[in-house]
Parts: sequence; C-alpha cells; structure tokens
Amino acid sequence: MTPTTSCVLIVDDEPDLRELLQLTLLKMGLQVLAAANVADACRLLARERCDLVLTDMRLPDGEGLQVVQYIQQQQLDIPVAVITAYGSTENAVAAMKAGAFDYLAKPLSLAALRALVKSALAVREPVATAAGGSEPRLLGGAAAICDVRAMIDKLARTQAAVHISGESGTGKEQAARQIHEQSARASQPFVAVNCGAIPEALMESEFFGYRKGAFTGADADRDGFFQLAHGGTLFLDEVADLPLAMQVKLLRAIQEKKVRRLGAAQEEAVDVRLLSATHHDLVQLVEQGRFRQDLYYRLNVIGLAMPPLRELRDDLPQFVTRLLQRFSAGSALPQLDDAALQALLAYHYPGNFRELENILERAVALASDGCICAGDLQLGASGAEAALPGAQPQDGGETLQDYLDRVERAAIDKALQASDGNRTQAARLLGVSFRSLRYRLERLGMK
Repeated sequence: MTPTTSCVLIVDDEPDLRELLQLTLLKMGLQVLAAANVADACRLLARERCDLVLTDMRLPDGEGLQVVQYIQQQQLDIPVAVITAYGSTENAVAAMKAGAFDYLAKPLSLAALRALVKSALAVREPVATAAGGSEPRLLGGAAAICDVRAMIDKLARTQAAVHISGESGTGKEQAARQIHEQSARASQPFVAVNCGAIPEALMESEFFGYRKGAFTGADADRDGFFQLAHGGTLFLDEVADLPLAMQVKLLRAIQEKKVRRLGAAQEEAVDVRLLSATHHDLVQLVEQGRFRQDLYYRLNVIGLAMPPLRELRDDLPQFVTRLLQRFSAGSALPQLDDAALQALLAYHYPGNFRELENILERAVALASDGCICAGDLQLGASGAEAALPGAQPQDGGETLQDYLDRVERAAIDKALQASDGNRTQAARLLGVSFRSLRYRLERLGMK
C-alpha cells in the first residue's frame, strides 16, 4: 500500500456483502481490510492505519455501535459509516448521535456507497475556513457565541442532520452556511429553502423536481431542491411551516436518500447533507400533532442553539462598528453620540441581529453631519429595558468598556436583589443562561 492510498475497513458478517463492498472499493483504487465481527474490527483498528470504517449494525458478537464507540474512546480520527437494515432508522440516528459520520440503508445502492466514501475520505483532507479563508460568519468573544463556533467545528466533520434553533434574527442561516463552508462539501452547492414561502400545491415539484409533461405548463425537465443540492448541503429554513402531507414525503426522501420527480417512473439517488432551522419549539409542535415525531428525530440528530443578541451585550460595540462600516458604503464612518450609544446598549432587541441591522441602516440614512443621535435610531419603547442605576454616561473620559461594565454590573445587581441572591432566577430575569451569568460575575469580580 502506498502512503497516499486510503484504506477502508469493512465490518460485516455476511460474506457476499463483504465481497461486494470489497470489489466496489478496490475499483475505486482503495485499499481494503475486512472483519466479520466487533472483536476482529477492534484488533485491526489497533494495529492498522484506516481512513474509513464501514460497519454493519448487527454483528455476531455485538453491534456496529460498539465499533463507533471504540473509535471514540481511542480518540482515533476515523470517520465511521454504519449499514442499517431497511426501515431501521432509529439505529442510524443512534449511531450518528454516538459519532458516526453517515449511514447506508440495505439494500445497498452502489452509487450512494461511492458518494459516501468520497465524502468521508474528503473529511480527512484539510478544509479551508469559511469563505475561502476570510473571517468566520459568526463574530464575537462572548462565551455563548464561542460555544456555538466550537460546536460548528465538530458538526462540520460529520454528515449528521443538524437542527438549528433560536429566536428570529439570531443568525441560524449564517450558522448553517458556516457548517457547510467548513465541511468537506464546501466546494459543492449550498441550497437554502424557506419552507414557509412555498405554496402547498407546489411543494412536491419544488422539492423533488418534475419531468416534462408531468402537468400543464411543465414544458421541460426541472430539478428540485434535492437535485440542486446534490453533493452539497440542503438547508430547510422554517421547517416547522411544512404541512403534514409534505412532512411524510420529506421523511421518505431522507430515509431512502432517493427522490422521485413528478411524472418519473423511477427514483433517483441524491447525496445531500440536511440542515434545518426554525424559531418555533418543535418539541411543542410534536406534542400538538402539528409536526411528525419521526421527522423531528431525523432532522434533530444533533441540535445547535443560537443565543439571542441580549446574551451577547459585551460584543455589541464590535457588531455596531462592523455594521456601520458596511452601511456607510466607503464614506466617512458615522459616529454615535452618547445618547445614541446609551440607547443601543439599553435596548432589548426582540428582533436580534436582524433588528440591529435595520436600526443602524436606517440611522445611517437619517444621520446629519456624520453623527448619529438617539432620534435617528427610532427605537420603540417595546424593546427598551428599564432604566438601571448608574446607566447614565459619566463625564471625564470614561471608556466604552468601563461604561459597558458599569451598566452590566448595575443590571446584574438589580436582578440579584430582585431574586434574593438566587443566580438561576437572576439569569432568567436578565434573559441570559446561568452559564453566561456565572461568566459575567467572574469577569466583573462580583461575589
């Protein structure tokens, strides 16, 4: 085996299937090792270099999940794909939650196998950072956003379906794009779909495409979202808006990795990585019968929660500066007067980043002589927080960070007094996580 030849370990107790997989992989120019059970697989992994593992879920001495767990425990940087029986979707979901890269369903599609192998081996290659080496899409140094970026680094190295939750305007699509751009699929299409913007009558043709003559007006073949995203990532935004009938069809496409165009006799294999998002509580919708539980489990293999802007107040000056640079369009950067700065720092931002963008774009247009005053912001009372002790700017050259720390310290002190020192309740009053509050108390030196 030459140093550049990738090696794949096949773990399956069926000799015929093992031979089929070996022949397919050998024709792809790969080195192949084979094991018939969990014990043999672990012995081979301990002494041989492997770049990918394909394992059946049911083995004579255990389950393929044990191979996944062994690789995790030994901290081996090897992607694992599991082979599941038809309809055993819960096994596939369990394996991917345990750390598997992807799965294949029996009966095996050789085209799907080749696509999976190519994608898995590409994961081991160095991947450029988002947008070809530019700064990441999600900026800031707050603990909450740092946690999100760390999670994205992990998610980019798997094929698991990810559901991104969070309030409107928190950057769910930006997170999805960064996952794609850091993944092995970065050079392939990223197709974003707003599920709430498609008329129900057109959903099937929009998602799966159609053949010429399938219906009146279908004068040519057309690809759907799945075909357009083939090899790349399909992002389903506002997935909670899908009607139940379409949820059934989407579930089938996800499970079988195949779609049928309207008017077509045969299904076609598609290779897409699924990401989804919504600002609704999907668990609540499942309980209400408005969202299928089985689809929820397939979309939410791994969850990613986006923090609201009010949990990232330390980063507000950075966000404001970057947005002002964008909206000033190369002209002199507008300056905020003290009243405008105070108003931005005290505002609650129910619309999160999207609202902050709208506020500053409007302010830049209304500003006179390059200075933005509080009136230019046109902030509504609904998003303004109650006045806090010590929230007024002080004279004498107080720095922006000193001012921010003073306002934050006053807000935390007020919340702790209102909750009789209960930090969990104080965090809830402030609209931040307990971990975020603990970080802020330590940073500000508050006991």
